[in-house]
Amino acid sequence: MALNYRSATINDLENLISMLANDPLGSQREDSTRPLNQAYISAFEAIENDPNNQLLVAEQGGQLAGMLQLTFIPYLTHTGSWRCLIEGVRVHEAFRGRGLGEQMFRHAITLAREKGCNVVQLTSDKQRPDAIRFYEKLGFKATHEGFKLGL
Repeated sequence: MALNYRSATINDLENLISMLANDPLGSQREDSTRPLNQAYISAFEAIENDPNNQLLVAEQGGQLAGMLQLTFIPYLTHTGSWRCLIEGVRVHEAFRGRGLGEQMFRHAITLAREKGCNVVQLTSDKQRPDAIRFYEKLGFKATHEGFKLGL
């Protein structure tokens, strides 16, 4: 069954936070208490108001099946090219194992091409070997070493 995509709305936010918190790493870093932490609402509003960000939900049969965030980044390097950063990818646990993640990535890559991007990039926590294998299966290559500095 095909997925339908749309921009997330504020009414989706509680469900999106629940999906982000529904794994071993997310359960340690997300705040799934209600009412929602104001930081999530502020972040959602910033994403919604930024033309270079898209928070997408994927629906199947009218139900929320997945989510991902796309950030389009202009670069001076590579002859002033654009890149698409994919973050916050989740498939709802009730929809896992059906190939939806691959469909979501194909859609994201299509949107990146339409925007004129010549690179799609992402990061994955090294504690997620299944996710890393999934990304490699899709053709992503670990060509760079990533670094983060917590603030």
